[in-house]
Amino acid sequence: MDTAAVHDSKNSTLVPVLGLSFFAVASGFLMSLIPLSLTSFGLDKTLVPWLASIFYLGLLIGATSVERVISKIGHRAAFVAFLCLLIASIIIMLLLAIESVWLGARFIAGMAVAGVFVVVESWLLMANNAKARAKRLGLYMTSLYGGSALGQLAIGPLGTDGVTPYLYIIGLLMLAVLPPLLIKSGQPEKKAQQKMRINEIKKLSRPAIIGCLISGLLLGPIYGLMPSYITAQDAQVQHTGILMACIVLGGMLVQPLVSYLSTRMSKSLLMAMFSLLGTLAVVGILESQPLLLIGVSYLVLGAASFALYPIAITLACETLPMAKIVSATEIMLLSYSVGSVLGPLFATKLTQSSNGILYYLGGIMLTSCLYMLIKSIEKLESGHKPVAGL
Repeated sequence: MDTAAVHDSKNSTLVPVLGLSFFAVASGFLMSLIPLSLTSFGLDKTLVPWLASIFYLGLLIGATSVERVISKIGHRAAFVAFLCLLIASIIIMLLLAIESVWLGARFIAGMAVAGVFVVVESWLLMANNAKARAKRLGLYMTSLYGGSALGQLAIGPLGTDGVTPYLYIIGLLMLAVLPPLLIKSGQPEKKAQQKMRINEIKKLSRPAIIGCLISGLLLGPIYGLMPSYITAQDAQVQHTGILMACIVLGGMLVQPLVSYLSTRMSKSLLMAMFSLLGTLAVVGILESQPLLLIGVSYLVLGAASFALYPIAITLACETLPMAKIVSATEIMLLSYSVGSVLGPLFATKLTQSSNGILYYLGGIMLTSCLYMLIKSIEKLESGHKPVAGL
């Protein structure tokens, strides 16, 4: 009997995608709300990069332990547990508006979000062929970024002051808990999970690991610092929510293209192409004057930035058996988290320019483009090496 096929037939996408959609709206709103709401809680704005970095530190630490939780209680129960932990972290922040408490709460939130990501990614990636995995991951990314874009738009109508916006976020997260809580079928089997050994980790694609790292170096500052950057621009301050939504909407709209191209061309070359596109988008933001062109540039920046992670993770998992998927997604998230921890700190420390975050993003994009291009050329050349003795 083909156990992979049986395993795959029991693995439904309904629960993870439905729960993820509500989570994404709440998370998208929360990520932009936190840096904009600090003053209303009497907290200093210098806390912004530290809150972003400690969240991603939590993401990093959480990524090292999710596999054990899933193995013990299964995907569905783990999904519920991590969402509840995220809700608890927000409640703690509302009860105690103290810098140390907020830093601790965001660390806990990072661990919870790591759990959500690994649970949903591994749940959807447990398909028995590369094409199905790419399609499912495209569905995951579309739900994640579409929900996040919708969450950015809540900044305008719900505001950024006081407790009320956070209560809406808690309500959305409670809705996200309902699908895995009420629908008990369709999860992958607990006993199928296996931890990757050190020698297996060493064999994972280097461009895949670097791609996840670069994704973190980009998305950490985009989520943590970009709202503050936009509000500091006189011509853009009234459109913060819309422009942040453009970034995430670009990430959503590009996913079908990523899913289509990732099975038809070199993934290293594909990451190089999107990195070049991101570099051009940064130039567009710096040089454009009309708000429409600025919005389009943010849209393209989002498309390029959010395209790298799904390409990298499918590259890492394309030859792995389903039993290794949870462990592999943990490793990829770990790499992403390292970048996400360092990104906000690098973006604020490397330059004091008012456009420092854009110079930083452009530099990372250009470096990524060159690296991935070199790797794709090396792979092409290795595939055409003559066989010895012929």
